Amino acid sequence: MSFVTQRSTWFALLAAACLIAVFWFVRHDSAATVLRLEGSTMGTTWSVLLGERSTGVDPADLQLQLQQELDLINKRMSTYDQTSEISRFNDSSTTDWFPVSPETVQVVELARKISTLSNGAFDVTVGPLVDMWGFGPRPRGERRPTDSQVEMLLKQVGYRHLSVRRDPAALRKDVPGLRVDLSAIAKGYGVDRLAEVLVSKGFINMVVEIGGEMVLKGRHPNGKLWRIAVEKPLPGQRSVERVFLLTDTGMATSGDYRNFFTEDGQRFSHTIDPATGRPARNRLASATVLAPTSAEADALATALMAMGDERAREFCRREKIAAYLLIHQGDGIQAIMTEIFNSATSGAES
Repeated sequence: MSFVTQRSTWFALLAAACLIAVFWFVRHDSAATVLRLEGSTMGTTWSVLLGERSTGVDPADLQLQLQQELDLINKRMSTYDQTSEISRFNDSSTTDWFPVSPETVQVVELARKISTLSNGAFDVTVGPLVDMWGFGPRPRGERRPTDSQVEMLLKQVGYRHLSVRRDPAALRKDVPGLRVDLSAIAKGYGVDRLAEVLVSKGFINMVVEIGGEMVLKGRHPNGKLWRIAVEKPLPGQRSVERVFLLTDTGMATSGDYRNFFTEDGQRFSHTIDPATGRPARNRLASATVLAPTSAEADALATALMAMGDERAREFCRREKIAAYLLIHQGDGIQAIMTEIFNSATSGAES
């Protein structure tokens, strides 16, 4: 069996880029596994398992093509690459339209859509707050930020200050200090792009993942649905909460138990609530989301973590979100599964 876990460094900045709590399980006997490809990207790993071999496709060439696709996404959307489109947009103080690629516009447009849907629980402009709290690339300070520091930075944060134009493709900010960080959605987008490339090559059965974000299509080589497990939300441990049988979906999990610090007896998670500018404090331990694309699932899982369990449950009910929520309940964990998630996970295993 293979455990795939997120080890992201630069892309694990926002709440949406939580340390993923998903493993994928596959029996790797030689008769069943047709082709597996893997590599590194976005500070973590990517992997592809194909359920059949496409005639005329050389595995080495295919791996190179997939890696190049991911490298291109980095050049457009990485905040760690100072020459990327997003970095140059962030460094600019202009409030005029700033040209970017159509692909970057596509991702930012989806991010704004989910920001609006979630009433700002998901927000791609909170990156500076994540950095200030010590969950970004810079070392954490000796003490947590003061209230005045948080309030000052909040004035430069807010998705409503970010505009998107399709033709010609461009972004615009109406606050000079606003910065965009696509960490919470770009891994999911990368998964979707790899799946699109593979479909164009004739593959129909696959698991594609980057740091735990996934797209599943078709079936395992043994003819069964893909077996995907959600991890128990326990710091310092790795064990399975529940296994689900899945196909034809995007999937992402966000949690509060891998990336946090404790100060003065208080626990501060990397999930930043855009409304307060502070780490979210609620009972929600992890949120797993199924959606048509991995990018959507990625962003929605982050939004749910910022909302907390009560708001998340109401949001999922109202917006018909397929979600599996693990909630801190005293010394234990309560599992909540929405009806849509339940219907999508046919034959779930406990």
